Amino acid sequence: MSPTIQEVNARHAERLLGMPGVVSVGIGKNPDGQLVIVVGLDGQRQDTVNQLPKILEGYSVRVEVVGPVKAR
Repeated sequence: MSPTIQEVNARHAERLLGMPGVVSVGIGKNPDGQLVIVVGLDGQRQDTVNQLPKILEGYSVRVEVVGPVKAR
């Protein structure tokens, strides 16, 4: 049986968060309504984008620039 997107997200989040500029890893939907892994960056980081996988265990990865994350 294929892993759920939640399992895939949990399995890879720590590694992805360790990459330069990655400030968030979560789950979202693409325009077609399919679930995707969403990686948030603190700014334009082409080197990091180039290192990120396009697909993780069958789920597409979408990159978004979300800006720096600040604790409240």
